[in-house]
Amino acid sequence: MYERLIEFENIYRAYRQSSKGKHHKNEVIQYEMNLHMQLWYLQERLKKRVYQPSGYHRLMIYDPKEREIQALSFADRVFQHLLCDTILRPYFEPRLIYDNAACRQGKGTHFVLKRLEKFFHDHYKKYGSKGYILKFDIRKYFPSIDHEVLKEKLSCFPDEEVKKLLYLIIDSYAAEKGKGLPMGNQSSQWFALYYLDKLDRLIKEKLRIKGYVRYMDDGVLIHESKEFLKECLRQMQELITEEKLEFNQKTQIFPISQGVDFLGWHFYMTDTGKIIRRLRTSNKKRFKRRLKAFQKQYAQGTKTLDEITQSLNSYQGHLKYGHTWKLKKHVYKNFVLSRHKE
Repeated sequence: MYERLIEFENIYRAYRQSSKGKHHKNEVIQYEMNLHMQLWYLQERLKKRVYQPSGYHRLMIYDPKEREIQALSFADRVFQHLLCDTILRPYFEPRLIYDNAACRQGKGTHFVLKRLEKFFHDHYKKYGSKGYILKFDIRKYFPSIDHEVLKEKLSCFPDEEVKKLLYLIIDSYAAEKGKGLPMGNQSSQWFALYYLDKLDRLIKEKLRIKGYVRYMDDGVLIHESKEFLKECLRQMQELITEEKLEFNQKTQIFPISQGVDFLGWHFYMTDTGKIIRRLRTSNKKRFKRRLKAFQKQYAQGTKTLDEITQSLNSYQGHLKYGHTWKLKKHVYKNFVLSRHKE
């Protein structure tokens, strides 16, 4: 496995993937000014087994909520792409359950939304609108992932040199002693997907829950029996305690008739079995605020029409996956862009 990391073709492909849509950024421009030497230098460090991450810089994001992101330099992001594309994806993909859907090729947000809708339909065909939902959420998931537990999960990795490299990456960052993965690392996504694999196996293989989806640390179980879901939650609680994690206050069991909030949408089922998907109230408010911000930025000349159009197209792509016609009609009714007169 390690030899794949040294192949120049793989290194160059990782650079191409890392730089997509970013050629205008200063750090990418600087990297590309001496591209051959940069790629050769990475190859040499890997050949000599002396690669080390150069460290993280912290930045804050505020949408949808305030969070700290730990970001790498562009050179280290090239390495991350190399590691994930040539080693981690081929290793983890066949080991994950089908409905563990975050950050995987051919899957993602819209895939998991469709899967949840399918499970609602399947449940309705058998039980009508009677039944219950168990929604779980892990408290501060990325900062809480335990380094030693993760290393134990990776201890059977078939290549000792790659395993040492993975341990090095795990130990390159800590939110507190021995805990935490940097949210800006591509490898962190794969570690986080795999960290809860035992939970997935418990739910799907031991508890035999068919209506189950997970998107990173958020999950939904659907079943006809509230008592059975209580037993599921008890066993799930035992397992995540062993993994040195805990559920947060969003983890609850409630009637399926109430619907469920999941990935920014509220799902609910009508008496006829139709599944309605509405944008959550908090997301509606954020969407309206963003439109007002676009109007202000355009009036001040800090955003161009092309930039706003690109952002709106992204929103449109997301909104089309729900019942949002009335919402769009309402919010776009008064959306007018105009420049301040000199």
